[in-house]
Amino acid sequence: MNAKLRETADELADVLWREHTVYRDRTGGVVIRGEHVERWISLSTGAGRDEVLLRAGRILDGGTTAPARSEAVASLSSGTTALAAVCRRLLAETAPVPSRPAPQRTRRTRRSERGGRARGRHTGLVSWLVVACVVGLIGLYLAGRTGAL
Repeated sequence: MNAKLRETADELADVLWREHTVYRDRTGGVVIRGEHVERWISLSTGAGRDEVLLRAGRILDGGTTAPARSEAVASLSSGTTALAAVCRRLLAETAPVPSRPAPQRTRRTRRSERGGRARGRHTGLVSWLVVACVVGLIGLYLAGRTGAL
């Protein structure tokens, strides 16, 4: 079965990608790496005699493989073209989702960029209370120095 799996993987790799690497993994399955498309496909024996488990995933920066994003079970006797169709579907599912374009930055005032409330030009009540308290403290200080108290 392992020889048949390796032979099928070689044929499948030729159909899918011009540039590829085929090797055996630790579990006895066969992996096809397409470095130029940053994808991998794994073929391993399935539950039945004629079945193969196909798994597909991405190759990350630095060459490490990400966990499989999708998998399917197919029959080895269905032929290379049928297996290639299943692999293409799995590879399409592993394609990265196109990122949304960055939103256009609207023109903002300095106050709205800081996250503060947009206020009018008038001084608020709290500011007037602070000013009145400061003036009162200065008055008490001056009155205490002159002995008016």
